[in-house]
This record gives sequence, C-alpha cells and structure tokens, in this order.
Amino acid sequence: MEKTLVLIKPDGVKRNLIGEIIARCEQKGYSVVDLKLTSPSREVLAAHYAEHEGKSFYEPLMEFMSSGPIVAITLQGQRVIEGFRSIAGTTDPTTAAPGTIRGDLGRDWGTTVVQNLVHGSDSPESAARELKIWF
Repeated sequence: MEKTLVLIKPDGVKRNLIGEIIARCEQKGYSVVDLKLTSPSREVLAAHYAEHEGKSFYEPLMEFMSSGPIVAITLQGQRVIEGFRSIAGTTDPTTAAPGTIRGDLGRDWGTTVVQNLVHGSDSPESAARELKIWF
C-alpha cells in the first residue's frame, strides 16, 4: 500500500476543519495510519520546504506555516498520492473545483501566501522524504 503525507495547515486547524478533512480522506477509502498535532520547529519546516529556499515566497510561507499548530497525517491506500491530490483540489482555492477540500472549504483571504488548508505529497519520492521529516 502506498503512503503519503497530508498536512492540515494552520488555517485548517484554526478554522476547526480537522474532522471534515479527515472524514473526506476516509470517505474516499484511505486509512489514517499515523496522526499528530504539532507546532513544527523552523528546522522541520526548512527541511520540508528546502526546494523553495531563496524564493520570494519562502519567508512568508515559513511564517504562515509556523503561525499555529499543524496536523500531520500518514495516509495510506492504493494510489493515495494521486487520490489525495485529487480530493484536495488545485492549489488556488478560488479556482479549485467544487467537491474538493480547497474548492468547498478554501478561499482567497488576501494574504501574502495562499492559505489553502492542506498539503499532500506530489510523488512517491516526495512522500518518502516528507514522511521522514514529520514522523
């Protein structure tokens, strides 16, 4: 079975959407095999976002991701990486399709960094790397 990292970002935690987001994953047939509520250190966030270091949005992203607790989830299932990214919706919550997490629950808040509720690994290699960082 494939595993992926799902993060419920600070905006999702603050808005009390943890249960709704997990329910959507479970309704799709995926299993939560590990879960923790965490306030990640800068080192954890820097490791997770290493490929973005030096980009203009890096510091605002780091600030946003350290602005409150995050729920880190190991999600498991057949083709779970592709499947979770499908139910999450596109990165921009304004244009994300209805029926997706971002399309139904997200919106543009006019912030420097898009606050789009969730992160999901984009490949088996990313999932392996990210799961080691968070778990």
